[in-house]
Parts: sequence; structure tokens; C-alpha cells
Amino acid sequence: MLKSNAKFHIGQVVRHRKHPFRGVVFDVDAMFANTDEWYASIPEDSRPSKDQPFYHLLAENEQSYYVAYVSEQNLLPDETGEPVGHPDLPDLFGDFEDGHYPLQFQLN
Repeated sequence: MLKSNAKFHIGQVVRHRKHPFRGVVFDVDAMFANTDEWYASIPEDSRPSKDQPFYHLLAENEQSYYVAYVSEQNLLPDETGEPVGHPDLPDLFGDFEDGHYPLQFQLN
């Protein structure tokens, strides 16, 4: 059985190691769980290993808000202490406090 420990946690603010965006973790896959087409769209010399955690982020850059899917090797903790402005944050999380967002949603 594959055992994987995620470095980042739900509600944590992270930034991309190479690209200018940051976001809030809202889900974690223990290993790659996206489509082969998505993976093939990454330039071969930049493709991350599939055998590591991948994170779903409510992401933002200077132009827009979006959902990103990022390998653990390409993420760093965001040390700015600044909140993320993604408009979908209130659907899943409470107010930004102590550098992270507390999970807060209702189950059906």
C-alpha cells in the first residue's frame, strides 16, 4: 500500500515555486489523480512525478481567480501573511486567521 504524507494542509495559503500565483488548499490527492491529457499538456522537461501529493487550490494571480491543480514539489508555504481574495473562499472556509483559513461548510 502506498503511504504518502501531505506537506500542506487544507486551509493553508501556499504559493507556486515557479509561477506567480498563490492560493488556498481545499483538497489533496495522495498521488496524481487528473487526466492523462492534463498531464501531457505540461512540457516534458517540467512534468512533476505522479507519485507525490497533488493539491487543489483556490488560486489567484494579478489578473484572475481560478482553481489550480499543483504537485507538492511545486509549492511553498506563503509567508506574506496576506489573505487570498478568491471569491469562492467563503463557500468553504471561515475568515482568514493566524495565516490560514479554517474549514467551514455544511454537509447535506
